[in-house]
Amino acid sequence: MTPPQDAATAETVHREDSSVRLLAQLAESVSTVFRKESELLRAEIDQKARQAAAAVGMIAGGALMALVALHVLAAALVAAVADLGVEPGWAALIVGGGIALVAFALVMGGTRTLKASSLSPKRVMCSAGRDAALAKEATR
Repeated sequence: MTPPQDAATAETVHREDSSVRLLAQLAESVSTVFRKESELLRAEIDQKARQAAAAVGMIAGGALMALVALHVLAAALVAAVADLGVEPGWAALIVGGGIALVAFALVMGGTRTLKASSLSPKRVMCSAGRDAALAKEATR
């Protein structure tokens, strides 16, 4: 037979059990938060990858359009400018410069979309910071 426990011993055992349960709940909560944050991070990175792919497509489309414009319109425009009395060499330079400006604008629009700051997972980083702060508070 075990000797009866006095009230102080029973209270100590109860507190230890409560502390163990609280620590187990905290560990489970932290684990759940990190798992959900990693799922959110994966989803956001996937979204950013699609955004980057679209931007690369814009750049490629801009480059293709510049080549098509250069080959198809250049000859016609050079001839039209030359018909206005401009030397053919200068006519070709004027037309080529205009096409190059359009191509440059398309490429710059695509590269602006690809900047690292626009591709970083901002929502997850902000949320992870809040979760870390909550975890610190919970352990105090």
